[in-house]
Amino acid sequence: MRLTKADHARVTAAVSQAEQSTDGEIVTVVAGRSDAYHDVALHWAVLAMLFVLALLAWQPGPVAWLHALLVDAWSETPPHWYLTFALILMALTFLVVRVLLARDALRIALTPGATRTRRVHARAMALFRTAAEKRTKAATGVLLYLSLAEHRAEIIAEESIHSKVSAEVWGEAMAALIAAVKDGRPGDGLAEAVAQIGKVLAEHFPRSEGDTNELPDRLIEL
Repeated sequence: MRLTKADHARVTAAVSQAEQSTDGEIVTVVAGRSDAYHDVALHWAVLAMLFVLALLAWQPGPVAWLHALLVDAWSETPPHWYLTFALILMALTFLVVRVLLARDALRIALTPGATRTRRVHARAMALFRTAAEKRTKAATGVLLYLSLAEHRAEIIAEESIHSKVSAEVWGEAMAALIAAVKDGRPGDGLAEAVAQIGKVLAEHFPRSEGDTNELPDRLIEL
């Protein structure tokens, strides 16, 4: 899913329009993904290795068959054959799973939803501290963050806003954004979410005389 130049222009215009009626400053950021999730791929590879070992412990017959085929059908299979076979099979399983999970889409799909939510929130907080927090005189910065691969979004506001506006108030903005993203229209969703955020900010932080644009209106795409 990609954002076009038209999407960028639409979101930038929405931010400019929303800030006409409030002292609040809205920063919009879109990321292709919030994390690489390589640790998740490693966990799945290790789990597959252990499953193969358990399977071999339950059904060791293939090792005895291989020993009989290659060495001696009449002698007992020595223990080191089982250990060697298990080691080789586990290593191959690990490598195959890691190669399969090199694909971003599959790796993210196999990541638990709670993990994706935590990683998106952590990335949003890091970006908020960089792009919005304490960068306005009245501490009225708001970050709207969308992570495309995870289909998750975050709205994070500075303390002066957070103390007056509960998290539930941003519900309409989040609903509009997620619905549009699922429909393949991230630009429309971001613009609508910005408009909803602007309404909330205008209610609690109406524009004062002499207010200046302190943060960039353009959409930041990572």
